[in-house]
Amino acid sequence: MFNAAADPAPSDVVLASVRQPGDAACSNIHIRDGRIVAISAAGPARNGDVVHLEGRHVIPGLWDEHVHMTQWALTASRMDLSAARSAREAAAAVRARIAGTEAGAATECAGTLVGVGFRDAVWVDQPTLEMLDDATQGLPAALISHDLHCVWLNSAAGERYGVRLDASGLLKEEAAFDLTRELGQLPEDIVDAKVLAAAKDAAARGIVGIVDFEMSWNRDPWLRRIAGGFRSFRVDAGIYAQDLGRARVLGLRTGQDVPGGEGLLKVGPLKVLIDGSLNTRTAFCVSPYPDGGRGLLTVSEAELLALLAEAKQGGLVPAVHAIGDAANRVALDAFAAAGIRGRIEHAQFVREEDFARFGQLGVTASVQPAHALDDRDAAEANWSGRTTRAFALRSLLDAGATLALGSDAPVAQLDPWTAMSAATTRAGADGRGPWHPEQAITRAEALTASARGRTRIKIGDPADIVVLDGDPLAVPDAVFASMPVAATLVAGRFRHTDPALSRAE
Repeated sequence: MFNAAADPAPSDVVLASVRQPGDAACSNIHIRDGRIVAISAAGPARNGDVVHLEGRHVIPGLWDEHVHMTQWALTASRMDLSAARSAREAAAAVRARIAGTEAGAATECAGTLVGVGFRDAVWVDQPTLEMLDDATQGLPAALISHDLHCVWLNSAAGERYGVRLDASGLLKEEAAFDLTRELGQLPEDIVDAKVLAAAKDAAARGIVGIVDFEMSWNRDPWLRRIAGGFRSFRVDAGIYAQDLGRARVLGLRTGQDVPGGEGLLKVGPLKVLIDGSLNTRTAFCVSPYPDGGRGLLTVSEAELLALLAEAKQGGLVPAVHAIGDAANRVALDAFAAAGIRGRIEHAQFVREEDFARFGQLGVTASVQPAHALDDRDAAEANWSGRTTRAFALRSLLDAGATLALGSDAPVAQLDPWTAMSAATTRAGADGRGPWHPEQAITRAEALTASARGRTRIKIGDPADIVVLDGDPLAVPDAVFASMPVAATLVAGRFRHTDPALSRAE
């Protein structure tokens, strides 16, 4: 009898009576040793374990191309400040949390209250050190913005972590990243348990792989997790510029299988951050923000070119973080000068003359469609009159760019259907109409950009498959946004099975 929880997978599995999107007729998909070896007309199947899927739809497995996995896993146990509409409202929420919680229960990191998700770009007032000190009354508090580029601290946290604070209490960019990493220094077993729980949730949404850009040396934590039994999905472990020398000494090349990774772990891209973010108003832009600044170029053009040249020599695919339109110009110039293909992470704001360069240079736009909805107010406030070229997925595709969709979790939730819904409707659950609907892409395009260019399941592919309860090309928008996933397979192994499917079998 078929057992969806069995591991390792039997050498032969048949997914019987399934349909690919748009198909009227059903077929059987034959899997052997983790790969698809045949697709036959639907009918009785006698070899191997047969899983009767009763006409359900199957698609290639989905990837989230940009995740900070540890930060995402920790978010579930941190205080959510995403609903705060002002600094005072955020401070009041912190005050209420402390007052209403038993001593110590509100804290996560050695007695520090950690909050996440605030959006000060759309607040009517400004965060201050005095405001947070008054709300916390001596309990160390560190509030991380939704984009991870800013942390609001009180005096007690500044003293605990040895950082100097000005009257705002804000740390930005590298100082914020350093503190966020420190706040994540929990015991390995606790972090790994949280990662496993978050990964199971992701597998239940059809995720078969992620590109992990956690701001650390990623290879070793994933080897530890896999050694401990992690099997939920594949991981491409990103490398940051500060670890480039270490990677070169070890001979790491993007796409290389990592020994000990059980076929699930590969070397990911080389991540280079060259500007900040929209929420923190540090994204490097051609025109000034309302406050007169233009953001930050955190890596010089010469330094970036040198990094790309070294990446090319070492076989690493560059993934350059660029949000502002000036930063995207700098990144594209560097790709052209280095003669290397790669990725631009985010590509949120692009000059009209630069859209076509993505396709011409073979640079993938690794984009996070949910950000367009989360940041529409911040974009209108800070890029006023220019938002026709913000989060411009249609313009990128029409200009020949390749899209790769992701979440940037914890900036947005690790759910590919949320991302694809945002990309195709340009509208969220808040009841507001579509924002720049001319920049929407089709569902077929969104599915392709979420499955590494795979449009259909084919013979010879890895058996990374998602089983759905409806046709993703035909269901209503509301269903598509929260698409029911009956099962997720990675290399032919079931990593998620809906209880209803298990009962049916």
